[in-house]
Amino acid sequence: MPLLEVTRTRHINAYIRLLDTTATQLDQYAAFLHATADEVIEQALAYIFSKDRDFQEFLKSSEAQSVTPTLRARKPSPNDSPEQSPKKPASRAANGSTSVDSVAGARS
Repeated sequence: MPLLEVTRTRHINAYIRLLDTTATQLDQYAAFLHATADEVIEQALAYIFSKDRDFQEFLKSSEAQSVTPTLRARKPSPNDSPEQSPKKPASRAANGSTSVDSVAGARS
């Protein structure tokens, strides 16, 4: 059994607008958790999506499959890599890179 479990995740750069007060609180909450604003946004959305029962039912509908995307996501260029991607201020964008390898200890 391998000692490491490597999973590939795909991140996109998405640009969002927040109220000044929300951006400030996001930065404060990230500092409180010793995390990045991106991680806070990712985890907060995952939590909401998993806990909202009405949303879970909506996902099972045909309507959910035909939603028109409104998120302004930047298309990755072939030259993008995690080391080369410029970091935007976390209070103004939910950042990510096009492809990242995550390494976690394997569970026994």
